[in-house]
Amino acid sequence: MLNPDTTAFVFPGQGSQHIGMGEDLALNSPEAKKIFTEANKILDFDLSRLCWEGSKDELDDTYNTQPALYTCSMAALIALREITGEFVPAFAAGHSLGEISALAAMGAISFEHGLNLVRERGRLMKIAGENKPGGMAAILKMDSTKLIQICKQSSNETGYHVQVANDNCPGQLVISGDNLALDRAIDLVINNESCKAIRLPISIAAHSPLMGYISDDYKKAVYSSIFYRPNTAVIGNVKVTKIDTPDKIKKELCAQLTAPVRWRETIESLLAKGVTDFVEIGSGKVLTGLLRRIDKTTCGHVIDNTNAIVKLSST
Repeated sequence: MLNPDTTAFVFPGQGSQHIGMGEDLALNSPEAKKIFTEANKILDFDLSRLCWEGSKDELDDTYNTQPALYTCSMAALIALREITGEFVPAFAAGHSLGEISALAAMGAISFEHGLNLVRERGRLMKIAGENKPGGMAAILKMDSTKLIQICKQSSNETGYHVQVANDNCPGQLVISGDNLALDRAIDLVINNESCKAIRLPISIAAHSPLMGYISDDYKKAVYSSIFYRPNTAVIGNVKVTKIDTPDKIKKELCAQLTAPVRWRETIESLLAKGVTDFVEIGSGKVLTGLLRRIDKTTCGHVIDNTNAIVKLSST
């Protein structure tokens, strides 16, 4: 069994969604099924159907992606607790959207309030994408210092903004911003031998100043939500520090909208604090893959189906 003192729960963000996610959990865990049923009722929308048998395009719409991933993470968490009991890790963290999942998992916001918040976050981000169109690109085999310089050069040359949006792991970063600046940055990246740039198939410039278009409305949504002190240390994306009071949580979530996700630093911080086991709770295994690129000696566990939960509980 895992040692809670050396365990961190981590929660995925957008990009981890896939058709069928959470179905095994709902079929085998009565409590997980209740989570999906409750989400359907709160949203007045058949989220279960979308997750299990909907179209990929519909699921990939950020308005749907965000509540779907959040609900799947909460279902995985409660299915895990059905077997392990109220296991409380020493730390928790979430990648972008996953930060709200982490906060809900650690008792800082109710399931319902968290679900309504991620639904609104998705709605507003979609609006921002329609009114301030931009894009994102994955950058491979380039260090962050060099990429920051390229983003500054591109922004200066074009008069538009692009910046590092995700520092995921060594050799994998994501940039985000206005299309003109983004395309120029991509050109500059591929001029470097062995470096690659992959334009992502989205029209939203997440974690960039273009999200400032909806920042006031999102702030209203955040500050109208009820938060509590989390029951374990949640590490924030923006400053890579504990967000342990309602005030800190609200400031973090608002800042995160336009600030980079410092995931590599988050994992390195947790490793330095003595974490040896990371449990990815929710859809897919993206974060576990990033973990292995940050530290190959650390144990990563993926919890997105019943067999995985049984296997973890027996170790």
